[in-house]
Amino acid sequence: MSKFSGTRRYLALFFPWLPAERFTRSAPKPPDLPLVFAEKQRGALRLASVDAHAQALGLRPGMPLADARAQVPDLAIVAHDPVLDLHWLDRLAQGCTRYTPLVALDAPDGLILDITGCTHLLGSEAALIDDIDRRLTRLGMTLRHALGPTADAARALARYQTRPAPDEASAIRRLPVAALELDAEATTALVRAGLKTIGDLASRPMANIAARFGADAATALRRLLGDAPSPLDPRVTPPPVATERRFAEPVASMPHATQILAELVGEAIVELAERGKGGRHFRATFFRSDGLARSIEIETGHATRDAGLVMRLFAERMDALRDPLDPGFGFDMMRLAVPRLEALAATQLKLEGGTVRAAHQGAAMAELVDRLATRLGRGRVCKFAAVDTHIPEQAQLALPAIDAAPPTPWPAPDPGEPPLRPFYLFDPPQVIEVIAEVPDGPPHRFRWRRATHAIRRYEGPERIASEWWRRRDNGGLTRDYYRVEDDRGRRYWLFRHGLYDEKPDPRWYIHGLFA
Repeated sequence: MSKFSGTRRYLALFFPWLPAERFTRSAPKPPDLPLVFAEKQRGALRLASVDAHAQALGLRPGMPLADARAQVPDLAIVAHDPVLDLHWLDRLAQGCTRYTPLVALDAPDGLILDITGCTHLLGSEAALIDDIDRRLTRLGMTLRHALGPTADAARALARYQTRPAPDEASAIRRLPVAALELDAEATTALVRAGLKTIGDLASRPMANIAARFGADAATALRRLLGDAPSPLDPRVTPPPVATERRFAEPVASMPHATQILAELVGEAIVELAERGKGGRHFRATFFRSDGLARSIEIETGHATRDAGLVMRLFAERMDALRDPLDPGFGFDMMRLAVPRLEALAATQLKLEGGTVRAAHQGAAMAELVDRLATRLGRGRVCKFAAVDTHIPEQAQLALPAIDAAPPTPWPAPDPGEPPLRPFYLFDPPQVIEVIAEVPDGPPHRFRWRRATHAIRRYEGPERIASEWWRRRDNGGLTRDYYRVEDDRGRRYWLFRHGLYDEKPDPRWYIHGLFA
C-alpha cells in the first residue's frame, strides 16, 4: 500500500522537443526537413535528440547518424549543444518561480515544481497549469505535465503516462516498469518475469523484489509509490526576506519598473529593520508577460539597510549589463529577494569611542568598493589578506574585496629600520646569473635582463626554509635572501634557491624591487 500523505503537491513539466524548439527560436530550420542533433558517442556520430517530424519518420536518439541518413536522406543536422539546452531550461525554470520558489531542474528536458499552497494565486491547480501552458506555448515550447503527491510520481506520470486514469494512484500503477528508469538489463529482467507495470511490481513483497532485481529496483519503486522520500533539490533556496508586486497591466517602461523596484527595496528594508538584520546580497527578478524572467544581483561588503545605497548599486549593475533589460511586452511581476542577511545593530559612535569623520570615511570607502565590484565584477576588485606563513610569495592572498574577512594586522617594522620586504614582488621569481666571491657567500655581481649590476652593499643572508611537509614530500629547498644595492643606488631582493648540501648547483633568483 502506498503512503501518500496528501500534504504536498508536485507539478512535473516535460519538454519532449526542447533542443529543437530552443534551436528554432534563434535559427529557424529549413522548412519541411526533419531536424536532428548529432554528437560523437563511443567514436561515432549518433543522434542525441530529434524533433517531432524526425521521430514520426522513425528516427530515435542513440541511432547512428549514418543509419539515420540512410533511412531519411533529407535531414537538417545540427551539432548537439547540451550547455545551451541547459541554459534555456534554466531560463524556463527562472520564469516558473513566479508560481513557487521551489523549482528544480530535471535535466536535460524537464522541471519539477512544488506547488503546495501556491494554487491560491490563480484559484486552482487547473488554472495554474493553464497559465503555465499558455505562457510556455507563447514561447514555442511543447509541454507535457502531470501532478503527483511526490516529485518522482509527478515526473514519471509526465514522461510515461499514455492515457488518463480516474486518480493519480491508479495512474501510477498503470505506468510501465520503464518509469523506474533502471538500467536496460534490470528493465528487461522485469518484463521477462511478467512484471510489465508498476502495479504488477507493487503487488509483490518488497524483499523479494530487492533480492531478485536489486536494491535499486526496490528503492525506485518505494519512491514512486510514496513509501520512501523523494526530496526536491530546488534551483534556488527560498530567501529569508522577499517582497513582490504583481500588475494587472504589464509595466513596459524601465523608469517605471525602476521606481517600483525602489518601493520593493523600501519594503525589504523595513522587514530587515524589524529583524535587526542587514542585507549583504540583493536579487531583483523581472518577470515578463511572455513567461521569461531576468534577475539582477548585487552584493555589499557590509550588512546594510541603506535603501539609497542599494538602488545606486542596482543602477550601476544595470548600466554595466552587456545585454540590457528588455521589458518585451511588459513586466507583469517583480520580486526583490534578500538571500543573505547579517546582524546589524544600531551604533553610537561617541559611546563606542569612534568619530563621525572616521565613520564617514569608512562608509565612503566601503561604498566605493561595492560600486566598483558591482560594475567590474566581484573578482576584479581585490583586497590583500595576511597569511600566517614565512614563505614570501604565500604571505598574502588576493581575495574579493566585497567579501574579504577583516584584515589581519600586518607586522610593523621597527622605527628607523629599512623595510625587510620589497615593495614589488615578481611572480614567479626571475632567474639571474650571479658571481659570488665564495660559493655559499653573498653575491658580488649579477646579470639580469641582459644588464650587469655591480653590488655595492648587501644585507643578509636571511635564511628561509621550506615548510616541513614540503621537505618531506618533494625535498623543498632552503632559500638564502639578500637585500642588495648596486652601484647606481637601486635596491633588489635576491635569493639562492638551495644550500650546497641540498643541491650541487643551486640557482639564483631576483624576487623583488625595493622602492
